Amino acid sequence: MTAIRLLLVDDDPLVRAGLSFMLGGADDIEIVGEAADGGEVEALVDHTRPDVVLMDIRMPEVDGLTATERLRAREDAPQVVVLTTFHADEQVLRALRVGAAGFVLKDTPPAEIIAAVRRVAAGDPVLSPAVTRQLMRHAVGTGPDTRRTRARDRIAVLNDREREVAVAVGRGLANAEIATGLFMSVATVKTHVSRILAKLDLNNRVQIALLAYDAGLLEEEREEH
Repeated sequence: MTAIRLLLVDDDPLVRAGLSFMLGGADDIEIVGEAADGGEVEALVDHTRPDVVLMDIRMPEVDGLTATERLRAREDAPQVVVLTTFHADEQVLRALRVGAAGFVLKDTPPAEIIAAVRRVAAGDPVLSPAVTRQLMRHAVGTGPDTRRTRARDRIAVLNDREREVAVAVGRGLANAEIATGLFMSVATVKTHVSRILAKLDLNNRVQIALLAYDAGLLEEEREEH
């Protein structure tokens, strides 16, 4: 089994040491590098080729948001999981919008952080349905009025089935749950998700969920039911 290559980014050496000790103990995770600031990340990624970057948001020089945006704009970009102390921090939302695959709280139990790294490496976001709903409510409540108009314009390129899948992703459902609810195979769900990502020029499912919320699709679904 090939180990997951992980890069740690945090300006606190004690946090890095703790994460390295904790994550390095997993048989399927290899710590390939550490950075103390977001400005060091791109060069380290070039050198170490990580599968996943565990990224602190708040750093003194180049913050995790800027570093995440730079990474996710690259071809063959590693997945990024942001580290934070808040569930619904505005910077977390911004990091998700620019392509982070999810986030973990700094006080998350070790086993859950390890599981999050494994999930992201496998292509799954690390946002539970409950946390997704909390984030989306915060996003909708604080976003500018023009965001919904822009989101609706983008969503308009989807066909009806893709729109249904986008709504299900926005609800925080896994592929198997979407397949059951929409009476299709898991493979078909994956195909629809891939098409949605391509049509909307998005990086991952978290961005689909944010766009669905911005466009008001989940509100429409509640009204229909």
